[in-house]
Amino acid sequence: MAQQPVHEHSDDQRTDEGFVDDTTDAEQREAAHRERGTSRPITVVGNPVLHKECKDVTEFGDELAQLIDDMFASQRTAEGVGLAANQIGVDLKVFVYDCPDDEGVRHVGAVCNPVLEELPADRRVLDDSNEGCLSVPGAYAPLARPDYAVVSGQDAQGNPIKVRGTGYFARCLQHETDHLYGYLYIDRLSKRERKDVLKQMAENEPRYPVVAND
Repeated sequence: MAQQPVHEHSDDQRTDEGFVDDTTDAEQREAAHRERGTSRPITVVGNPVLHKECKDVTEFGDELAQLIDDMFASQRTAEGVGLAANQIGVDLKVFVYDCPDDEGVRHVGAVCNPVLEELPADRRVLDDSNEGCLSVPGAYAPLARPDYAVVSGQDAQGNPIKVRGTGYFARCLQHETDHLYGYLYIDRLSKRERKDVLKQMAENEPRYPVVAND
């Protein structure tokens, strides 16, 4: 997901409710991943890998760990707050994030095989803030999403985890999970809004390396 205003302020400690602690040592953990990784160019809308469901992660070893490191490096190069594997051309269900919530607390982590949990009606408060995407560079549009999200999945070692987010971070969790099932945020817009976003993209040069579509 493309960055919006960032505040400063986690990998696999658990909270009392069973959610991953993704805030402790966030800065150090992100830096360690990034320094081990190699930045890769970003795929953009139209690339087939972005428009189909990705394969499940089944091997939790060194190759996955290196992919996650590369994803953190790529995310930093592109100044994003979330990145799915298919955004660097890899057909696997894994995303990384380095995202503040609406209280400015920084969350850093990775989720494999994410599933977005259905929210009870009383938690479905919609937030129609602007949304952007590294794979639709230079463009933004308002999109209503719940302001609270829970994603379950696995960590890089294959252990079950749950991640929860509020506000901007909730938007990030939903956005990145969508990616791994073949959906971009523009697929949730009206035809007119989608056309406007693609026009914005055409008028702006990407600020980071991208993979040209054939």
